[in-house]
Amino acid sequence: MTDIGRIIETPECVIEGADWLRGACPRMAYAMDQTGPLPLRRRPDGFEQLLSAIVSQQVSVASANAIWKRMKDARLTGPRKIMWATDDDLRAVGLSRQKMRYARALADARIDFKALRDAPDAEVIATLTEVSGIGVWTAEIYAMFSLGRADVFAHGDLALQEAARVLYDLPKRPTEKEMREIANAWSPWRSVAARVLWAYYRVAKDREGIR
Repeated sequence: MTDIGRIIETPECVIEGADWLRGACPRMAYAMDQTGPLPLRRRPDGFEQLLSAIVSQQVSVASANAIWKRMKDARLTGPRKIMWATDDDLRAVGLSRQKMRYARALADARIDFKALRDAPDAEVIATLTEVSGIGVWTAEIYAMFSLGRADVFAHGDLALQEAARVLYDLPKRPTEKEMREIANAWSPWRSVAARVLWAYYRVAKDREGIR
C-alpha cells in the first residue's frame, strides 16, 4: 500500500495535530488560544461531493444549497443520471451552461474514487484537476476533508493567506508561492494548520478590520 501519511478520521486526530503545532510554533499556539477547539470537517468522498463543489462555484451559499436540493429531488447527483440528463433537465434545476459542461466532464472522467483513497496527495490533486471545472483549490479541499489527508494545504486560499498575514504580522498578504514556503513549517500537519488559520480568520476579521 502506498504511504499516504496520516489520515484525519476523528476529533482526536485534529487534537493531536493541534498539539504538535502548538509545540512547533508559538504563533499557532496563540491563534488556537483565540479560536478554541478546531472542527473535524470530514466529508464523504466520491462523485457527489465533487459535483456539489462544482454547483457551489461562484454563487452564494444559499443559492448553492437551493440548486443542490433541486438536483437531489430530481435524482441528478450520480454520474449516469448526469450523462443521461438533457440540457433542459439540468437547466431546470438551476445549472448554468458552463456548470452543465463541468458536471458532464466530471461524469465522463470516470474517476476511480476508491483508488484515490490510497493514492499519494500529488496524484489525487493531479487526477482531479484534469477534469474541467475542478481547480487546484477544489482538489486540495477534497484531499483535506473528503480523504482526510493530514498534510495538505490550500495555498491559494485568500482567507488562509490573510489569516497568515495577520497572525505573523507580515507586511502584505503572502502570495501562493510564499504561502507554500510558510506552510512547510507546519508539515506533517498542514491540514490542521489550515483549520487553525480559517478559524483564526473568523476571530480576527472584525478585530483587525479584514475585508
